[in-house]
Amino acid sequence: MQAFPNKAPRILISRLSHIGDCILTIPVANAVRDRFPNAWIAWAIESPGDRLIGECQAVDQVIPIPKGWLKKPLQTWRLRKKLRSLKFDICLDPQSLTKSAGIGWLSGAKIRMGLAPPLGRELAPRLNNLQVPVSSRHVVDRSVEMLKELGISEVQPEFRLTIPSGAAETALQITSKLGLENNFVVINPGAGWKSRQWSNERFGRVAKFLLESCALTPIVTWFGDAEERMADEIVTASGRAAVKVPATRLWELAGLIRKSAFYVGCDTGPTHLAAAVGTPCVTLFGTTEPEVSGPYEDDPDRPRHICVQKYYQSGTSRERRKGENHAMMAIETDEVCDAVLRMSQRLKCKNVA
Repeated sequence: MQAFPNKAPRILISRLSHIGDCILTIPVANAVRDRFPNAWIAWAIESPGDRLIGECQAVDQVIPIPKGWLKKPLQTWRLRKKLRSLKFDICLDPQSLTKSAGIGWLSGAKIRMGLAPPLGRELAPRLNNLQVPVSSRHVVDRSVEMLKELGISEVQPEFRLTIPSGAAETALQITSKLGLENNFVVINPGAGWKSRQWSNERFGRVAKFLLESCALTPIVTWFGDAEERMADEIVTASGRAAVKVPATRLWELAGLIRKSAFYVGCDTGPTHLAAAVGTPCVTLFGTTEPEVSGPYEDDPDRPRHICVQKYYQSGTSRERRKGENHAMMAIETDEVCDAVLRMSQRLKCKNVA
């Protein structure tokens, strides 16, 4: 365990992107707050994740990080000046890449803690002066395991997300207008990587199955032009069984998901948001592994989520990010229909045999 200059250390969490990965890091902030209730905790993060972490009660300050700062010397200098003024004792880097470790290095924190190689990659092992070996597979578990160097161990990871009242009210207005209570399922087809996307036509057939065989109304959520086109294709392919809801921002989406029976989607930010607010997920995987980045299970002996994967499309991070969605397209419609039926039966949804 590391020694601290006082009982109220100033701690910086450097987890810059993406939405899903930032959600999976929230238990780190909560565990640190529980161990050091008098600590001052800041989180360095890029947009749009800053709006999410701004609602995390364990975090005292969100530090917005401009994208591309590493390539802009003047911006880097300004960022260094700002971070140094905050006088951090410790920087926690669960991302452990050059840009996240670079934030800790710029901050001047005496203890810059990251993951040991091979999880610590690029220049992170040189920029972080404490590399922690971990044995856990899941991102959440290994990020929390890293905290053992702070005397934090045997922690049950918790998200503790509270949906802002305005977003919850918007979700209620949407469901009330559609005449829905909790007898609906959220389908969110988007994914940051093309290699993580499934077929809109197949999502449409799953939506039709949900209505006809599970008596659950499928609603399709979206944000932005590309996702709206996906939603329109799903509604058409479902024979109008699916309902396209208005565009929803992150917390409004969380409000809808929280009210739903369960959630269907790919390995993406909204999936981890669903799990974090306590909603069971049916998730499709191709270029990622459920054991590493699947919806987090609070109790592995009593799983809440169902993951569907035909095979793992391996490769470097860049290869998987830039690759085609072959592994996703190997997943057949019937396999996903079987998964949503099993979820419906598990949850004893209305009118499901």
